[in-house]
Amino acid sequence: MEQVIRTPRLLLEPQVEAHAEEMFAVLSDPAIYEYEHEPPASLAALRERFRLLESRRSPDGSQLWLNWVVRADAEAIGYVQATVFADARAAVAYVFASRFWGQGYAREAVAAMLDFLREEYGVSVAVAVFKKANSRSRKLLHALGFRDAEHPVDPDEDSMERAL
Repeated sequence: MEQVIRTPRLLLEPQVEAHAEEMFAVLSDPAIYEYEHEPPASLAALRERFRLLESRRSPDGSQLWLNWVVRADAEAIGYVQATVFADARAAVAYVFASRFWGQGYAREAVAAMLDFLREEYGVSVAVAVFKKANSRSRKLLHALGFRDAEHPVDPDEDSMERAL
């Protein structure tokens, strides 16, 4: 099981099924889905997803699935996650409630996760995929030292990577 990660303002808790109700409220923010996916279909569906992710491994065991709920002042404000591959790469992602955008929380949480992935799992490259129209994600990733990358993505997506 992954560890709790602390930053000056945030607590990143390993995500478990018990977080589902609190995170359902966070993930019901319609602003999140301007560019990305869609909200959870139901609280029950989110509980089931979180329960499955508690294994921390893909069904074939080839990938580590690491997920953290991000808290500021004890309130859940979003999540960060990484899929770690055997070749020391990690696919990273993040989602934060819109009322917390522009306050540096995502940058702080993702930076802490990247440091943890490098130190604890030997990850050497992080890759992020996002919708081309999502300028906030592009700006965040640039601020974290990510650069444009050529990874297979959908036509409406871009990818960026960073050496750790």
